[in-house]
Amino acid sequence: MAAKIKKGDRVQVLTGKDKGRQGNVLKVLPKEDRVVVEGLNLVQRHTRPTQSDPQGGIKSKEAALHISNVAIVDSKGKPTRVGFRVEGDKKVRVAKTTGEVING
Repeated sequence: MAAKIKKGDRVQVLTGKDKGRQGNVLKVLPKEDRVVVEGLNLVQRHTRPTQSDPQGGIKSKEAALHISNVAIVDSKGKPTRVGFRVEGDKKVRVAKTTGEVING
């Protein structure tokens, strides 16, 4: 199945504590149907001191969101669903709201 959301896409969160906020996709986990979005869904991790991080302490990091809880943002800044269209010999992603081709 073709990927509707890819690394680097701008997405908007549809549900949860970060509802309405936008960010760029850092990582896609297709086996778990999850994505990691930059600066969103932050969780606190208690880390012990190590050689690379001698201070340790409480660190914030992004946790994965389910892919159904995010929507790609179109050129107008609105969340949209993704469709596919064949242009020439290429299969491209298309925004359902505007019909424009999504880069990537």
